[in-house]
Amino acid sequence: MSRIGLKPIEIPNGVEVKVSDKNLVEVKGPKGTLKEQFDPNMDIKIDGNVITVNRPNDLKKYKSLHGLTRTLIANMIEGVTNGYSKKLEIVGTGYRAQKQGKKLVLNLGYSHPIEMEDPEGIEVEVPAQTQVIVKGINKQLVGNYAAKIRDLRKPEPYKGKGIRYADEVVRRKVGKTGK
Repeated sequence: MSRIGLKPIEIPNGVEVKVSDKNLVEVKGPKGTLKEQFDPNMDIKIDGNVITVNRPNDLKKYKSLHGLTRTLIANMIEGVTNGYSKKLEIVGTGYRAQKQGKKLVLNLGYSHPIEMEDPEGIEVEVPAQTQVIVKGINKQLVGNYAAKIRDLRKPEPYKGKGIRYADEVVRRKVGKTGK
């Protein structure tokens, strides 16, 4: 039994949720609007300010979709009320980030600076030269863009240089020893 799928979702004040035909869910809130199409066989009901998700039967496909559908709807509501953010740290001598209009410019020890255009719905802040904060209302887009930035220079295990998440722990290795 899906324990997550059984939990009801509370709709906070200021958030409007609509479920149209074929399970197109639209969530409007103070930070923006999100739309998502879910499996048409899942039963999404709104009773007052509570959303419940039910599955048609106990096939493995619907068991897995049950919890997923509920979590995605909850993430949409969380996104339009509070939003999501990922904080990245840049470690390394000469490594730095700066913001130029809608572009993020990163100097990561390559022969050229890397310029990244902010995607639609994503806001990037650079409070310090070694910090980047990715913000948005869509959890998936925020996570994907933060992962793309991190992939430009992953943290290496010997000196710990690279781009890492603020809460990430990099396991260090012992290097070569001289005679």
